[in-house]
Amino acid sequence: MLDQHTKEIVKSTIPLLESAGPALTQHFYQRMFTHNPELKDVFNLAHQHTGGQPVALFNAVAAYAKNIDNLEALSSAVERIAHKHTGFLIKPEQYAIVGGHLLASLKELGGDAVTEEVLTAWGKAYGFLADIFINREAQLYQQTAAKKGGWQGTRRFVIKAKQAESSVITSFLLVPEDGMPVVEFIPGQYLSVSINNSQLGNQEIRQYSLSDAPNGCSYRISVKRESNGKVSTLLHDYYQEGDVIDVVAPAGDFALTAANDTPVVLISAGVGLTPMKSMLNQLLSDSHNSQITWVHACEDGQQHAFKACVANQVVENTDLTRFVWYRKPLATDLPAEDYDFEGTIELAKIAQWILPNAHYYFCGPLGFMKVVKQQLLALNVPESQLHYEVFGPHSAL
Repeated sequence: MLDQHTKEIVKSTIPLLESAGPALTQHFYQRMFTHNPELKDVFNLAHQHTGGQPVALFNAVAAYAKNIDNLEALSSAVERIAHKHTGFLIKPEQYAIVGGHLLASLKELGGDAVTEEVLTAWGKAYGFLADIFINREAQLYQQTAAKKGGWQGTRRFVIKAKQAESSVITSFLLVPEDGMPVVEFIPGQYLSVSINNSQLGNQEIRQYSLSDAPNGCSYRISVKRESNGKVSTLLHDYYQEGDVIDVVAPAGDFALTAANDTPVVLISAGVGLTPMKSMLNQLLSDSHNSQITWVHACEDGQQHAFKACVANQVVENTDLTRFVWYRKPLATDLPAEDYDFEGTIELAKIAQWILPNAHYYFCGPLGFMKVVKQQLLALNVPESQLHYEVFGPHSAL
């Protein structure tokens, strides 16, 4: 455990951290990639360019300093990050590299305010937190590898089928090259795909939500073509049926946990429907004993993935209800058939389906999820019944 003197020194640096802001972590990443370029094969460089990862790391560092007397408040964040790290195959020895550059960045940006005593305290605090992550990640690696069909590291998977789900989303059915079983997952979790391709400057690892219920023999991911997405473009245009890619075992703390007799509402926008589709398929496979409500928002009919599939599931299951919003319907989109509402999502329009005892799972762009959370709270849904996933660096809603 950390001694109280160390905690007090760390807390005393909070004003310094806040004055530096994300510039601190931007400096950290620049420094680390300069001195340890091999880590470019681990970190998602696209998130560096957008600035999302430096902001997320700064928020995590600041939250650690502010809660160093009550680390239990950070337990959910630790679990989420540990899962992310296993998807990137983070190793214990990499924590020492990160810690060294973080302390150096504090000194270089903090100047005289960062004394040797401050560096020593932060060194102890960082080491303590690193040990928590190292131990939890070791547990996750071991637990996954020990399960039937489990493995650690990467495993070669063949693209058995490639299916366009909309104008921007394509599904990839992946089967293990060795023909052996695959470890099951909880709907809501993601698969990490490691891409080594001459068109990329470095190895790139991307995490894509699984979009079907577990079956023990294959996985399905559904990938949106991003306008500047190097990896998503490669997957859409370059990789074909029969090609082989390296895959890391499923992970993630966003997971379907509602009891069988609990109403479930699945809310998504755009490609955020991928974990929702996995959850829906699992609920129907389990003959879920309560109401299921599917709520989806997208641009128009051309971008509406899994439209026919969900419509058929509604016909076949009396406890499943569907509501769809199109922001700008096309002339060919039929109201009451392809979609129910025009514009952006307004849950008050389906207030009778927003049940106080239901659990709500939602995913989509950050702004969308913030609006969804606000609307659900306004409809008197307890915050403890809200569950969401942020694609990319985490941000609180």
